[in-house]
Amino acid sequence: MSVRVLLPNAFQKHTNGTREIQSSATNLPQLLTEIETSFPALKTHLRDDNGQVRRFINFYVNEEDIRFLGNEKYAFKDGDEVLVIPSIAGGVDCCCCSYCGQEECCCDC
Repeated sequence: MSVRVLLPNAFQKHTNGTREIQSSATNLPQLLTEIETSFPALKTHLRDDNGQVRRFINFYVNEEDIRFLGNEKYAFKDGDEVLVIPSIAGGVDCCCCSYCGQEECCCDC
């Protein structure tokens, strides 16, 4: 089984320019582990201190928000395309990082 994973431009400085990977993960937790193993610098951008996916990171499977497909319980199918999309927020005057959403971050953005 193979899943195509598209990484956002914002992550490419942590992936040595890699924009796309092929994965054999069967679900989101496995995919996250695979991405973090291949690109350790992304771990802090994908998960918070409790190991949960950051609320500003969205995953779309075949252009459908994975939260509406069962989130971590969704079983990837051969040929699925997974988009990893960090949310972009604006309009609020705060000192939060627009990349990861944390007040104090180490994004180097």
